[in-house]
Amino acid sequence: MSYSTIIFDLDGTLLNTLDDLYDSVNYALDKMEYPLRTKSEVRFFLGNGIKVLMRKSLPEGAGDEEFEKSIAYFKEYYNVHNQDKTKPYEGVVELMHSLKKKGIRMAIVSNKIQSAVDDLYDRFFKDVVDVAIGDSPEYKRKPAPDSCFRAIEILGSDVEDTIYVGDSEVDMETAKNAGLPCISCLWGFRDKEYLIENGANIFAETPADIEREVLK
Repeated sequence: MSYSTIIFDLDGTLLNTLDDLYDSVNYALDKMEYPLRTKSEVRFFLGNGIKVLMRKSLPEGAGDEEFEKSIAYFKEYYNVHNQDKTKPYEGVVELMHSLKKKGIRMAIVSNKIQSAVDDLYDRFFKDVVDVAIGDSPEYKRKPAPDSCFRAIEILGSDVEDTIYVGDSEVDMETAKNAGLPCISCLWGFRDKEYLIENGANIFAETPADIEREVLK
């Protein structure tokens, strides 16, 4: 079936944010004189927001005080540098404009803090995406479906007409909790084998595959 509405994850789906997140994690760890993390480690830690990212990045035995400091250092760096290296994946901008012309309604739902979502939305997607919801006290974070339901409400859409697009197991669980089918992108932060192990069954090797799946 075809869909009138798409909910997109942000990091690893629309934007390659890995380098800026990796730099921010290691800035925080360096400030605290902890061992740095590899880019592969940071890549796998992503998907559940900053708090989970930093909790996984800290060395074993780090306490609550160290955790709170790491969050503060991360935000200190990332709030200034979240657009240094971040850019849309190849073909994503063209996809979004094509979908917009065809009347597809689009939303972004992310576990990234709302202020960072706003910054990236304003720079890259404001002219094609109607709503962008990030992590805030107003909604439960993914994989809770709350932010998806709110996006659907704002867009004036229905769950039955909506499909979700993401790149991780968190996205698949979010889609399942919201009662939405999920397209898993293969250019993001998880590889295909891992996604299959976690239940993925619809894949996009390129952004153009998303449009074909949505409109078929």
